[in-house]
Amino acid sequence: MFRARANGAVLAVAVAALLAGCAKRDSIVVGSIPDDYRTNHPIVISEKDRTLDLPVAASAQGVSKAQRQALAGFLDGYDTGAAPVLTIVAPSGSANEYAAGKVAREFARLAAANGVRPNRIAMARYQASPDELTAPVRLVYSSIQAQTGKCGRWPKDVLDTADNKHYANFGCSYQNNLAAQIANPADLMGPRKQTTIDAENRNEVIDIYREAGNGTTAGEVNY
Repeated sequence: MFRARANGAVLAVAVAALLAGCAKRDSIVVGSIPDDYRTNHPIVISEKDRTLDLPVAASAQGVSKAQRQALAGFLDGYDTGAAPVLTIVAPSGSANEYAAGKVAREFARLAAANGVRPNRIAMARYQASPDELTAPVRLVYSSIQAQTGKCGRWPKDVLDTADNKHYANFGCSYQNNLAAQIANPADLMGPRKQTTIDAENRNEVIDIYREAGNGTTAGEVNY
């Protein structure tokens, strides 16, 4: 009798252990399902073409001030160390072909003046419509950029679920905006090496603190 009860107790303990193991295993499986916008829309570092299209009027005699400023901003992200090829593509066959070709050659001179090596500048042409009066000159170079996938994924109705989880498009625009603000994508891979101290600026700050003890208020400290 005692033996039967002991066997029953052991069997009950074994069943409870098995059930606990199942519950624990199910919990792990459910918990492994990604439900984080950083996982669903990761920021990755990859090579991507940067493109700038600058329309040129058929009557243009050269590069305008607005075009010069746009070109300077475009080349601000050009990595002179990596020195990718800058391709300047001018229209062919359009009404502004002559003016665009002249502007494209001037773009090349301005790019060289902004640090692009002349041997890394390539000139090309594309076929444009004869009716095109302001066919643009396109500038292209490759660079390492931080980016995410395209937003707008709605695979199912967000209300058609009983789970309290993020919908597929949740956090996508935030990740895209964050990636666009990263000036140096290498910062995502690790910290930079610490730079040397600016001794002159440090001495100026120390002098200001010393003068603060002679009546200068702390609010007047200018870093």
